[in-house]
Amino acid sequence: MRLPTRNAIARRMHDIRLIRENPEAFDAGLARRGLEPLSAQIVAADVSLRALQTEIQGSLARRNEASKLIGQAMASGDKDKAEALKAEVADLKTALPAKEDAEREQLAALQDMLAAIPNIPLDDVPAGEDEEGNVEIARWGTPRSFDFTPQEHADFAPALGLDFETAAKMSGARFAFLKGQMARLERALGQFMLDKQTNEAGYTECATPLMVRDEAAYGTTQLPKFREDLFQTTDGRWLISTSEMSLTNAVREEILPEAELPIRMTALTPCFRSEAGSAGRDTRGYIRQHQFWKVELVSIVRPEDSDAELERKTRAAEAILEALELPYRKMLLCSGDMGFSARKTYDLEVWLPGQNAYREISSCSTCGDFQARRMNARFRREGGKGNEFVHTLNGSGLAVGRTLVALLENYQQADGSVDIPKALLPYMGGITKLTPAI
Repeated sequence: MRLPTRNAIARRMHDIRLIRENPEAFDAGLARRGLEPLSAQIVAADVSLRALQTEIQGSLARRNEASKLIGQAMASGDKDKAEALKAEVADLKTALPAKEDAEREQLAALQDMLAAIPNIPLDDVPAGEDEEGNVEIARWGTPRSFDFTPQEHADFAPALGLDFETAAKMSGARFAFLKGQMARLERALGQFMLDKQTNEAGYTECATPLMVRDEAAYGTTQLPKFREDLFQTTDGRWLISTSEMSLTNAVREEILPEAELPIRMTALTPCFRSEAGSAGRDTRGYIRQHQFWKVELVSIVRPEDSDAELERKTRAAEAILEALELPYRKMLLCSGDMGFSARKTYDLEVWLPGQNAYREISSCSTCGDFQARRMNARFRREGGKGNEFVHTLNGSGLAVGRTLVALLENYQQADGSVDIPKALLPYMGGITKLTPAI
């Protein structure tokens, strides 16, 4: 599949037509993101670019016309006119390269400007600057009452096979080496999640590449803004920070029949993140790692179906936590705490008794046509004319490592062992409890 031209890319990050027609609404959306007005700057750049393109097209048309007239003048014996036309064609050819260079520069500037602007929040997203503005929607489950002081997983899980020291010797900080029963538990969690999402929630299991090219990372908005959070190979590919990158790009440069929608895909993959912006956060334990497993949920839908699909997707993630009997709360993120590509996001936060706090374990977002424009992913309605951009959604169903942490802390016992929840027993090969090494 080919990458769209620079002109197409520049106009697919945000809908330029809508910005031209209603700049106040665009700036109001940016204000909810905590950004200054940009519509005037965008429109001015677009007007300048379109004027230059019109000028170039006029020059090319005149060059072609004058070239034809030269032959006619020569045929009629009007050498003076022919020479004048030749001079005009030569002048046009001389001037065009500079104009085309200016066009490329203006295109690049407009592209860079639009690529740095996040998606516009939906109207029902609460206003706020950071996580303090998030709104709790619901809670499920009651945190367990312990007859001893519960520990954080980093303090007791090493005796169960969660080995940070061995990993540090070969890879450095924020890696883990799981052994024996602990490795089996992580594998069981991933398989349980994948089975539940495919058998009950209707997602199609996929096995995706773990490395993608620039245009794929660009399509799902990891590039250019979040370049520092990614790992890059020596040949220029990017290790996926989430399989959203590969799943969503499955429809890039496609025109889908309406009958194929919705498309729901899931994958259990390793994810790789440099955590460049999280210095000093969660340095202990297994919560924030450079490499971790995650079950991703991606949906490709018609525009009118995206709101309902977000609720459905979030429910699919909640069902995992409820099956594992892990208390959690559902949060609606405010405009200042949402991800770059999201129009609306629900976070699920699981209870961690060792920290005496709820911590994020899943984010489910609707992106509208924001990613679809960057990927040029469209669909054609049955009996309709023209094509429309699809809407894309993504979510975690769930982050396996954080779910492992939640299980360890919620099911820990006074003797350092950890009970296995009933839902996982069929996946554990007869293991019903993790027990410390003697």
